[in-house]
Amino acid sequence: MKKLFFIVFALMLTLSSCIKDDGPNFYYVPLQIESAELPDSFELNETYEIRVTFNRPDGCTSFGGFDVTPHDLTTRNVVVIGTKRTDAEACTEAIEQESRTFNFRVIHAQTYVFRFWHGQDEDGNQEYFEVEVPVN
Repeated sequence: MKKLFFIVFALMLTLSSCIKDDGPNFYYVPLQIESAELPDSFELNETYEIRVTFNRPDGCTSFGGFDVTPHDLTTRNVVVIGTKRTDAEACTEAIEQESRTFNFRVIHAQTYVFRFWHGQDEDGNQEYFEVEVPVN
C-alpha cells in the first residue's frame, strides 16, 4: 500500500511540474455604465431586478459581475466589473453596449440613492450618475 501511495504521489508531482503557470491571463477593469432601469418606487422587504446598460471597450473585455457597495445606510455605489484578457492575440476595438441585471432587496424604509459609475474625468476623479428611489 505504501508503494502504491508513493507511485501515485510521484506521478502527481511529475505531472504538476509539467503544467506551465505564467500567472493570471486577465485583470479586472471597471466598465462605464450608460443607463439603469429602476422602478419609480420600492416596497419594503421586496426584491427588485435592476437592469444596467454598460460599455465593453473591446473584444478582450467581458462582463465579470457587479460590485454593489453601501456608501451609507441607503446609498449604494454600483460598478460593473469586467475581465480583460491579456493572452488574446487580437481584440476587436469596437465599443459594444451590453445589459445585465442584479437583484436588490429593500431592507430600509428610507429613500435609496444608487450611484452608478460612469467613468473618470480628465483629472482622474470618479464620476457617477445618481438615481433616487423612494420606499413606500
